[in-house]
Amino acid sequence: MTRDLLVIVPTRGRPHAIADLLDTWDVADGTDLLLGVDDDDPELPAYRALVDAHNEPAVFLAVGPRLRLGGTLNALAADHAPGYRAIAFMGDDHRPRTTGWDAAMLAELDRLRAERGAGIVYGDDGLMHERLPTAVAMTSNIVTTLGRMVPPGLIHLYLDNYWLDLGRALDAITYMPHVLVEHLHPSAGKAAWDERYDEVNAPAMYDADKTTYEAFDAGGGIENDAARIRSRT
Repeated sequence: MTRDLLVIVPTRGRPHAIADLLDTWDVADGTDLLLGVDDDDPELPAYRALVDAHNEPAVFLAVGPRLRLGGTLNALAADHAPGYRAIAFMGDDHRPRTTGWDAAMLAELDRLRAERGAGIVYGDDGLMHERLPTAVAMTSNIVTTLGRMVPPGLIHLYLDNYWLDLGRALDAITYMPHVLVEHLHPSAGKAAWDERYDEVNAPAMYDADKTTYEAFDAGGGIENDAARIRSRT
């Protein structure tokens, strides 16, 4: 039986962030939360305890090898997309603030799929606003067609650039300013810098992901992805 929306949240070393997310998690029946945790994360027992204590079958844990953000998203999205109408990504530092946010996104995705064959939506994150979808939801046929959620090789950055560019190439992306999915990022003064932030925002990380994404784009990757999706809708 197909469910409505799967929200994938890869996380490492931050069970306290997931505890805060679970305290405010308010969704419709049919929306599930999947936490992607590395099998070598020292905090894995704390993540397991949080999910067990939450005692909600719509919140579950996927434990696997460390693939970094892009790799984890691709693996989990490909595994689960056939069972859902839509797949979403949030970081462990995103917090949905708008009541009914999941239903609103699903309604817009349904409209885009009916009119365009596929669709991508994102709300206001309080930081990048319309400029980048730092949290995103998409029709599951995008993932099932491509077999992934982001281009291979991206580690952590430029994922949102890809979603924006792909949505524009499909002419099937909607920014929803009335839906707040707040990004509690230290650059906005909403969180303290920690080891994870330092690692993924290092200049070497920016350079590596920028080079990978620019090569993907220059090789026609975005247009090829869009053409594959259009051919299957």
